[in-house]
Amino acid sequence: MGKTLAEKILSLKSGSDASAGDIVVSKVDLAFVQDTTGPLTVREFWDNGFTKLANPSRTALFLDHAAPSPQRQLSTDHILLRKFARDTGALIFDVGEGVCHQLVAEKLARPGDVIVGADSHTVTAGGLGAFSTGMGSSDIAVAFALGKTWFRVPETIKVVVSGRFKHGIYAKDLILYLIGLIGADGATYKALEFSGNVVNNMTIAERLTIANMAVEAGAKVGLFPSDRQTLEYLRSVGREADYQPLAADEDAVYERVIEIDATALEPMVAKPHTVDNTATARELKGTKLDQVFIGTCTGGRLDDLAVAAAIFKNRRHHPQTRLIVTPASQKVYLEAIRLGYIEILVQAGANVMPPGCGACLGVHQGVLGDGEVCLSTANRNFKGRMGNPEGFIYLASAATAAASAIKGEISDPREVM
Repeated sequence: MGKTLAEKILSLKSGSDASAGDIVVSKVDLAFVQDTTGPLTVREFWDNGFTKLANPSRTALFLDHAAPSPQRQLSTDHILLRKFARDTGALIFDVGEGVCHQLVAEKLARPGDVIVGADSHTVTAGGLGAFSTGMGSSDIAVAFALGKTWFRVPETIKVVVSGRFKHGIYAKDLILYLIGLIGADGATYKALEFSGNVVNNMTIAERLTIANMAVEAGAKVGLFPSDRQTLEYLRSVGREADYQPLAADEDAVYERVIEIDATALEPMVAKPHTVDNTATARELKGTKLDQVFIGTCTGGRLDDLAVAAAIFKNRRHHPQTRLIVTPASQKVYLEAIRLGYIEILVQAGANVMPPGCGACLGVHQGVLGDGEVCLSTANRNFKGRMGNPEGFIYLASAATAAASAIKGEISDPREVM
């Protein structure tokens, strides 16, 4: 019997013939934390009597969620993580380098890896063909020390995407449509495996966007094959040697197959306060916005800034709508400067923040006021997500966000493109 991508990777890393439902102990190729989950992980590591990392060069700490730190306590947490890295030899990515998930993709993730992180959006690296998933801080402490962890091998839902993206339609629209279709618990502890001619032609940036939000449907992982697109991406970041082809077997058994015609998609928006509460941008036209946020590990890549800059060229944001832009990494930021995107966005009136999570978490750099409405390219719109339970968050693509910032209300980007 053939294997799905999840079964194939976990078989290799556990040294067993793993099938859906099996319990396996798997090697961990990369384990990481960020600055909100890291301090607890470090304390659990020490409290359990651990002193050495199983693999220091594949253990990473990221200072990205509160970066630069807005509070004394968070600054002290940063000190703790920096010291832990010095003492153990772990990798550390400091303030301003970018969001952990983007940096993992750029610098660390490899096809076929098992990656665990103390952050639910660790699933992002599935866009590179890695079995990558979030865990609690205590589990990550054990993975730090032992270099392995256990999994129940997930059943897999295959998502076949055919047709093509029409003008103004992007990967973010596809994943919002899928989450709206199956619900926030529609793939709980399942693997979402993406295939079809649209997927075959997707850039890695598009795949990362989709994999990033697999967890918003409850999925354990969101997996893409490792193919020519993967090779081209790894070559572009100087890591061609990390490439290996990886695909599900043709006779793999799936719990369910979902077919989506990309040609029929429209610009999608998730309404407050759940990601599966979706509608088309056209249906929400006229919803007034106090703030638009373009950035994060979901919508702050170079492709997103390029789309936004193209829309904003020779235009400004609406005077009653604030515009915040946060590149996902320093590499993205520098390339966006070189290509002129940042200049266009600043001329459009954007406040450009340093690479990192920015306003997404609600710690700083864009906290909403009572009753304010924000359209964001992030991955979550839960009540209180951007720092205020009295705020209202809508989610959309960078194109929809840019068009909406110009008009001051949710808008279909095709009207201005």
